[in-house]
Formats: sequence, C-alpha cells, structure tokens
Amino acid sequence: MIVMIKGNVHYPITLDPTVWIFDDRKIKLEEAFKIEKNKQDEYSGFQKPPVNRSISKMEGEEFLKNSYIMPLYDFISNAEPTREATTVKLITGTEDSFETISVENLLNGYFLFSKNGKPLKEDGPVHFYYGDGSNQDNPIKNIKEIVIA
Repeated sequence: MIVMIKGNVHYPITLDPTVWIFDDRKIKLEEAFKIEKNKQDEYSGFQKPPVNRSISKMEGEEFLKNSYIMPLYDFISNAEPTREATTVKLITGTEDSFETISVENLLNGYFLFSKNGKPLKEDGPVHFYYGDGSNQDNPIKNIKEIVIA
C-alpha cells in the first residue's frame, strides 16, 4: 500500500497513503471540486504537516464513512523534481502499464486514498484526479509508482 516517487528528483520519497486519514491536509472528495481555486491553494503547499493531536470520537466516525483526497503539491515539492523534469509516468501495474501526465498536472493534482472510509485495496493504493476535476468520472487507478522524467 505504498507509492514511490522516483526518477528525475533530488529526493526519492515513499508515500504511505494509509496514514493520510489523520492528515489535516486531506479534503472530502465530494467537496474538493466545488471549492474555488483560492481555497484549494490553501490546501496546496501552504500548510505544514499536521501535529499529533487527539481525534475526537465524532471525527473518528466521520473518517470511517467519507471519501478523501490528498493534494500532491507538498509531496512532489519535497521530492524536488529536477529542472529537466517535464513529464510523469503514473505506473499502474508493471513498468509497461502507465499513464503519462505533465509535472504541472501532478503538482496540482490529488490522490484519492480513502473511499467510504476504507483504503483502496482492490484498485489502489491511490487514484489520481486532475486539479480541475476533469477526470472525476474516470480517475487514473491502481497507481503503484510515480516516475518523474
């Protein structure tokens, strides 16, 4: 259930989407593409990772029934793509099975990591959504690795 960020980056990173449920940067899927772009910017790159804090019983119950996405900006920025990096392969199985997108689309995109409060075990660990929501009905699924080229 991990996703590697590698390729033309200064710092390869391993992501563990199973812990994002406790991250304050997550956004409810049904609200993500309804909020204005300025509000989305608040979620992208301007917040620090959450501080360990107690979760109320009500919050815990909410986590177990909603679907959530995570903005990718902070993770990709921390990997520091090289200046030569222009494209990204989202590996969806073997190295021969992938979708190609731009680095800019990746920076502005989201990963769905929880559907109805459960990790994406069958077609996960994550699904990719463009920042503008243009692929809401058809996200890129089964993403195992991010290879920046």
